[in-house]
Amino acid sequence: MSSSKAPSQSTIHGWADAPSGPVALHLKQKLLPVEGEGAVVFPPTYADVGYNIDALSDGRSLATIDSVGAQANRIEPVFEKAPEGRPENPLADLVPQIDIEYGEGRAVSILQTGHRLGDALIRSSDLKDEAHAAFHAFLEDGDASKLARLAPTSLVFGVWDSRDTQAKLPRVLQSVVRAWDVDELRRSAQYNPPIDYSGLEVFSEEDKEKQEGDPKSPLAKRGFVHVPAPDALGGIVANGPIERSITINLIALRRLDGQDGEALRRYILGLCLVAASAPFDGFLRQGCLLTPDPDAPSQWHVVARDGTRSPVDLTHEIAIEYARKARSSFSVSQDRSFTFDKKLAVADAKAGDKKKGKKTK
Repeated sequence: MSSSKAPSQSTIHGWADAPSGPVALHLKQKLLPVEGEGAVVFPPTYADVGYNIDALSDGRSLATIDSVGAQANRIEPVFEKAPEGRPENPLADLVPQIDIEYGEGRAVSILQTGHRLGDALIRSSDLKDEAHAAFHAFLEDGDASKLARLAPTSLVFGVWDSRDTQAKLPRVLQSVVRAWDVDELRRSAQYNPPIDYSGLEVFSEEDKEKQEGDPKSPLAKRGFVHVPAPDALGGIVANGPIERSITINLIALRRLDGQDGEALRRYILGLCLVAASAPFDGFLRQGCLLTPDPDAPSQWHVVARDGTRSPVDLTHEIAIEYARKARSSFSVSQDRSFTFDKKLAVADAKAGDKKKGKKTK
């Protein structure tokens, strides 16, 4: 294995600046269930699909454990300010802390909105016009600086303003978790009520007999009668590796332009490096708690245009140091709070209905 060394600041600058520089940074990280290799893990379930398991032409199978979108939503809050009463997040000052206030004393960080700056919550607040102007600047002039100053993680993780301007920026940072060569399991369960409610005349014995065993019956839904739950999804066993693959797309990064274009690209790269190197939070869902495999240490690689892969010692500490220097050279928005506007939300919802009606016609 080739030896690796820590990148210098000038080397990292080159990743952001050099037109003929490398195309990507990539990390493949082997993960293990906390119960050990070969343990049952539970992938996400999707409507009308169940688990997303693909059968490959060579006979192998590939299961999605955490999608690209899900990983982005999990990683993005690494920059969010800590809730009141908890220790401060030292990374929160790297990005503007933008909140949307709704109701009395309640607020949502833009770092928690699934569609980022293109989210319905943004269009339903007094941030709407500023966000609209930022997207238009990108559409009309290719200027991403307003987006970067207001909502830089929309550039890091990608954004599509699909309900308004149609501006679309690809992800610079992409992460996904997949499992290889999987076997799908089934499971069954049985709910038994702690007492006989019909014997206490809560309902009749006849009602009990009619509704017992039917999970859709009113008494079953309320937990008053025996209910079997047979042949449900029971997780998977991965016979091959469970892998997290992280890619920083340096070509997409270098296409970002605007006022202070060089500083902008270095700033976005710094955020990407911090997000990509942050410790992995492997609690993906109930029954799916993963950690890196200590016996298979991961290695970052710089991928050149000819496909050559060169190892690089890219640590979280190096990433934070670079991001802080890049942040000091690029002026971003101050921390601000905006307000949810019910009238804007109602109008936006009606606009969606009108568009749907036109398509139907």
